[in-house]
Amino acid sequence: MPTFTALTTLQGRDAAYRLGEAMEALSPEPTGVGVFEMEDGSGLWEVGGYFEEHPDETALAVLAAAMEAKDFVISELPETDWVAHVRRELAPVEAGRFFVYGSHDADKVPARCEPLLIEAAMAFGTGHHGTTLGCLRALDRLALDGFVGHRVVDIGCGTAVLAMGAARIWPDRVLASDIDEVAVDVARANVTANGLDGRVDCVEAAGFDHPALAEAAPFDLVFANILKGPLIALAPDTAGAMAPLGYAILSGILNEQADEVIEVYAQNGINLHHRESIGDWTTITLRKMN
Repeated sequence: MPTFTALTTLQGRDAAYRLGEAMEALSPEPTGVGVFEMEDGSGLWEVGGYFEEHPDETALAVLAAAMEAKDFVISELPETDWVAHVRRELAPVEAGRFFVYGSHDADKVPARCEPLLIEAAMAFGTGHHGTTLGCLRALDRLALDGFVGHRVVDIGCGTAVLAMGAARIWPDRVLASDIDEVAVDVARANVTANGLDGRVDCVEAAGFDHPALAEAAPFDLVFANILKGPLIALAPDTAGAMAPLGYAILSGILNEQADEVIEVYAQNGINLHHRESIGDWTTITLRKMN
């Protein structure tokens, strides 16, 4: 069965979400709608829908005009076994002591490593993206320096790979949160698949806004692998949730955005400890001094 996509871009988060909601009322209706901030620093948002029938081009044109969006680009996707494709493309990843792999590569897990199983169908947060890889390397670097995390939280956890990495090397329970209900379900499934039930607790929350996070604070390590905008908005809450001398590992930051994020966190009393660029992306490790 063919699948069609309809994609457009426009300025502004609120307008993008309104357009996404309006697309859900189309006929034929989309099987899914996504709204994403583009990661190129342009301020544009991408809105797209997936359809099992050819979408109504006239209705899409009306929506685009009403929301001051670019014309929708409609494409027919070839029939592809995407899980099999991802399995071919995603080789295991080594990040310091951590080895991130799919079950199809279980026979490749080295004897001396901290294994993290992430299935191919759950591709974001597999370690292949420079942001996740950078965060795992930063975690390994802190541990090598003798740091031990007793109260750790992963904000915007996705697959929960970072939370699970912390739970692999330190004895205390780790918290993981995401604003998206599906991501939380994926995170819980990964925790179970890695035998970490009872070691990593996954909750649905926007930032630090959850009773479990409030009760567990202050944290001596905060992960936030999201995007520049949300990271900047989260800076005061992060400072408030961190213990003195605690660390934050942040990514989802394009190289040219890193200085701005570092400056905002410095204004909130959290200063640069280390930075690393992998491809187009920068991961920063910060420390709260008081």
